[in-house]
Amino acid sequence: MTSSPDLRFPKSARVRTRADYACAFDAARRVHGAHFQLVFKTDPTPAPGAARLGLAVSRKVDKRAVQRNRIRRVLKEAFRAAHAQLGPGSYVFVAKPSARAVENAALRHDFLRLMQRAGALPSTSTQGTMQRPPTNDDSA
Repeated sequence: MTSSPDLRFPKSARVRTRADYACAFDAARRVHGAHFQLVFKTDPTPAPGAARLGLAVSRKVDKRAVQRNRIRRVLKEAFRAAHAQLGPGSYVFVAKPSARAVENAALRHDFLRLMQRAGALPSTSTQGTMQRPPTNDDSA
């Protein structure tokens, strides 16, 4: 069973070694969400596909490996889906204990919101649902 190249999570797209994590945490910016803390360090030299994901889901989040792995799988999938739009850099997600009790959709939503706040993804339109009344600018 082979998967398509877009759905893979290659080693080049991961923060893997202790030195990589240390580099990502040194002089990095932090953004807090409801279920995660995002520690990110952008790369000034843009290269296609240079976004890398690191995950830290400790036993403090949940003692059961099944739940920790579920959180990791959801984040990896969300990263794969958004990888083409991400700016270059290292993005490390540190899970909070509140992540164990929420559904996958809420985890994905928090992932996307944090990436938008970090500037890695374009923000969605924040306009409300009500339309503005027409203005009479044509009278000039």
